[in-house]
Amino acid sequence: MADKHPDEHADKRADRHETDANGHAGGHRPGRNGRAGRKAHAGRHRPDENGDVAGLGKSSWCQRYSAHIAAQQAQVNAMRKAGLSPSDTAIADKIDTQLRAARAAVESHDWRSRFTGSQPDRALANINEVEVQLLRLAPRRGLAWFSAGVVAQAEQHLRPDDWRLVALRAELRRTNGRLTPGARELAARTLDAANHAENIERARVRSFSNILMLSVFVMSVLTTLFVVWGFVDVNGVAVKMCFTPEPGKTLECPIGHEANGSDVLLVAFAGALAAAFAGALSLRNLQGTGAPYQIPMMLLLLRLPVGALSAIIGILLIGGQFVPGLKALDTSPQIVAWALAFGILQETVTRLVDQQGKTVLANIRGSGKEFEEQPVTTGSAPAPQPAKTAVPPPKPPGKTG
Repeated sequence: MADKHPDEHADKRADRHETDANGHAGGHRPGRNGRAGRKAHAGRHRPDENGDVAGLGKSSWCQRYSAHIAAQQAQVNAMRKAGLSPSDTAIADKIDTQLRAARAAVESHDWRSRFTGSQPDRALANINEVEVQLLRLAPRRGLAWFSAGVVAQAEQHLRPDDWRLVALRAELRRTNGRLTPGARELAARTLDAANHAENIERARVRSFSNILMLSVFVMSVLTTLFVVWGFVDVNGVAVKMCFTPEPGKTLECPIGHEANGSDVLLVAFAGALAAAFAGALSLRNLQGTGAPYQIPMMLLLLRLPVGALSAIIGILLIGGQFVPGLKALDTSPQIVAWALAFGILQETVTRLVDQQGKTVLANIRGSGKEFEEQPVTTGSAPAPQPAKTAVPPPKPPGKTG
């Protein structure tokens, strides 16, 4: 009997070892023989030959960046098929390298770098550089329509008097809003400067987010250490949470009439609980962000350890007769009530941090956002700002007016 064609054997082997988008081998997929398994894999998509799949099973920023990377890869592939010179081929090769780096950042499984924002910044930096290189490779017949995007990006992230933006506007006014091959390099340098300014804006936001994250960690560690210290040294620490209303009377502690580590824990927990309640009320003024940074969540988490520390410090201040009119608390509920009050008072501190967080997030400029006013030095006149001159939109070929 004649043997089967070798290509048929190769196809079967490929089917057995084929992997899907999530890395499951073809011969070992969960639920393969059941209806549930077929439903579980019905909506899955495989990456194409460039490794692009639009953020399947990823966070929102991964989906946006993955789709953008795929669109850029499609553009450079189309340029290759249309034919490129040796010098342009070298640029296209570098674009492929940068897109691979952006994909690696999007597909990274390092949760620490994702949480700190380093992977989103890495992906965006490569995407921005690819945009500049695609402008340099754009064919002459489609070059005119790049002007609108370049000017929009530059106006969002560059100062109005930036010489590159001013020169580009003047050139586009001369050419009726159409980008010409002679102004290609000027447009590329303007777009590159705008992208670098955007990267700096996002780096500042990332730095603030990391500072918040470190603050939450440090405050939590300090609170935990104090609570543990209360359990270890009852007579030295935990007793500070207790009061004697009058000499000779029974000791009043947050829990019972004898000091123990649970007293410190209750005071800290009461402060954190009050802070969580105050944080829930502050949600009405808290806005989310489309940027891949955890600032709003960090602002909420910061309240918990700060509230716990505020309660502990407040009770210590009362015990030291630092608060006028308060020498001692009479009952256990009073001690817990004051701990709750001090936990809510942390809002006066964290609200200032909230305002700074809003300011930092507002500095990520996007479509429709205006520049903040520059600070004016006392005793000097503000520098004149050149008026923005509208650039007429490019007209389709063959139409005049």
